[in-house]
Amino acid sequence: MTGKTCNVAVIGAGIVGVSTALWLAREGHTVTLIDKAGPGEATSYGNAGLLACSGTMPVPGPGLLGKAPRMALDPREPLYIRWRHLPALVPWLMKYLRHATADAAKTRADAILPLIGDSLADHQALAAGTEAEKYVVSCDYLYGYATLKAFDADRFTWDIRTEQGFEFSVMDRTALRAYDPIYGEAIGCAARIRRHGRISDPGAYVKALAKAAERLGVKLIREEVEAIDRSGGRVTGVRLASETLSVDTAVVAAGAWSKFLAETLGIAVPLHPESGFHIELWEPSQMPRSPLMFAPGKFVITPMDGRIRLAGMVGYGGFDAPPPEAPYRMFMRHLKVALPGLTWRETTRWMGHRPAVSDSLPLIGAVPGVAGAYTGFGHDHVGLTAGPKTGRLLAQMISGGRPNIDVAPFAPDRFTR
Repeated sequence: MTGKTCNVAVIGAGIVGVSTALWLAREGHTVTLIDKAGPGEATSYGNAGLLACSGTMPVPGPGLLGKAPRMALDPREPLYIRWRHLPALVPWLMKYLRHATADAAKTRADAILPLIGDSLADHQALAAGTEAEKYVVSCDYLYGYATLKAFDADRFTWDIRTEQGFEFSVMDRTALRAYDPIYGEAIGCAARIRRHGRISDPGAYVKALAKAAERLGVKLIREEVEAIDRSGGRVTGVRLASETLSVDTAVVAAGAWSKFLAETLGIAVPLHPESGFHIELWEPSQMPRSPLMFAPGKFVITPMDGRIRLAGMVGYGGFDAPPPEAPYRMFMRHLKVALPGLTWRETTRWMGHRPAVSDSLPLIGAVPGVAGAYTGFGHDHVGLTAGPKTGRLLAQMISGGRPNIDVAPFAPDRFTR
């Protein structure tokens, strides 16, 4: 570690906040981790459990602008919009769709590759020597398509992955059945990428990491943060309902709930909560060999401890909207054809909120004009994947060190007022 030590409040105890707290504690800092619900209780619990090192392509790729209206109106598409929420959504959505071009997608893919490209190794390093190690699993990752023609239609994405060094092989239906007989006729071909990873129980994993951080002296507080106090252009404290903590450094890592605190620090981030969904099939009769992205439904099928999780899709309804039925009906409709012979004991379901920034890149780094303030949020669909590297980068910055990747694309000052 460097010679600089700080008294740090990390706001948010998802994978990014817990990773940040753990790396800071290992660097010798005094750390308080604050979250109203506790570690691993929100999006870091409900994600697909995939370490998607090849997931560099953003959702707004070329062609989305033309397809979006049809997708929003068709209940068979993996997009749900709560129409009464549309007036609040439109200003952000217009900024978001401006990035639905080939050039913007390629720029984002190249920017985020250093953050997620070594995700399995990043998680292994984060979890090393802790009870969380057992949840980190090395595996292949499959992208399943209905037909070879559908795979070819996705050539833009695969060309970028090839340029970025990801090697893959394409299996036809027969080869896929030989690889894993669990899949049905709905998947006509699959692209296989090796050297990925998965987390076998995301919620338990984040909790185990938080316990490891507490053993290193991190203090955990379950409260909501009301404000970050400043004086003379520096962070002086973090205000809770019950008390004000005296700190010299604060990290905003509250995922989709980070917007308000970022705005109080002068960061006008165009962030909108994007709903994600999962269904879990407990005690299944078969278990997939590897996670598979089921392209027709835009969700991932992931083997987990004691269950299979189907997670993904995109929804916009705000924080307070009740879970809609349409995404869960779609899961079950696709399930019947993707895993036709599967039986299970019990089904559970979940909805959470991803932090979607209009340019599909997170905010990682120092807040300009406020000494001691940092951000680590906005990871869109790759929060679990990028969590350990983000935490390590923030620990390096706070310790006075130099990050080992180019963090310029993630600089918070791109949204300063």
